[in-house]
Amino acid sequence: MRASRLLSILTTLQARGRITAPELAEACEVSVRTIYRDIDALAAAGIPVYADRGAEGGYRLLDGYRVRLNGLSPPEAEALFMAGLPGPAAALGLDAAMMAAQNKVMAALPANLRENAGRMQERFYLDAPSWFGEAEEPVHLRAIAGALLRERLIKIRYRSWRAEKQRRVAPLGLVLKGGSWYLAGSVDGSVRTYRVARILDCSVLDEPFVRPTDFDLAAYWQAATLRLEAELHPSTVTLRLSPFGVKLLNALSPPYVKARMRIEDAPDSDGWRIAVLPIGKTVWHAATELLRFGAEAEVLEPAELREKMAEIAQAMAARYHGGRAAGPASESLAPPIASS
Repeated sequence: MRASRLLSILTTLQARGRITAPELAEACEVSVRTIYRDIDALAAAGIPVYADRGAEGGYRLLDGYRVRLNGLSPPEAEALFMAGLPGPAAALGLDAAMMAAQNKVMAALPANLRENAGRMQERFYLDAPSWFGEAEEPVHLRAIAGALLRERLIKIRYRSWRAEKQRRVAPLGLVLKGGSWYLAGSVDGSVRTYRVARILDCSVLDEPFVRPTDFDLAAYWQAATLRLEAELHPSTVTLRLSPFGVKLLNALSPPYVKARMRIEDAPDSDGWRIAVLPIGKTVWHAATELLRFGAEAEVLEPAELREKMAEIAQAMAARYHGGRAAGPASESLAPPIASS
């Protein structure tokens, strides 16, 4: 265990240049005191590890020092080839480079590891778009990726929901979500998110920018998506659901809603249950979200949304029945549910 941890510390120092003891402790899942002992052990073994003092300090290897650690365990070799994602790499213009790098690694692997590494590529495939969706192929994705890697500002013309805008953006990261690419970029000191497919024009400027040292792309994206979900579901609705409606709610609700909805355990005399959940910001958006439940859900509150649902239901009944009255609203149209 300790030998593996010492190798991990050594490769981390070589890859990152400088790192603090708390960061190493978190990465290795040990105490800071244990890291101090491990650093002392590396130094005693002749590894030139130095400590820089001060706010920007940390441990580092002597400038120019490199250690050759070519040994890969079987799981490490397999994981390395799992990282090769042909679709995203091709979209970024890196497919040829990725294939060349994998070929070099494959050639360097011992014979007993090559077979398993090849199996990973044969048996696993990433299909990023959601069902019935298509992967976007934004025109300016490769230019943005190049500017991101070279830390160059870009000038974009962007089409938002409301209008077209001109922006000078410092590209900080690209995220592939559900088949769509998103750019995290800094504008006037504020990090914002842009859907790359909505960028109409993009020019890379010969003007560098300083990337914030504390910017964490993964943390930013998680916070941004959570904030967006909250903005899209600022209100709550109280529903009365049939047994089949409860199943539909659990099957169709996005994770944000599912994590925050409350369903009463005890059904009423008709077998229906009360649920409270987040809903869209406008009455119209909320109504369109709830229409997919059909007659399996009844809005109890808010009153404005209940009235809108009744209005839509009456209009639909008039459309489909030529003005004739629809059947009882409480009658379930769901297929019978087999008892367990």
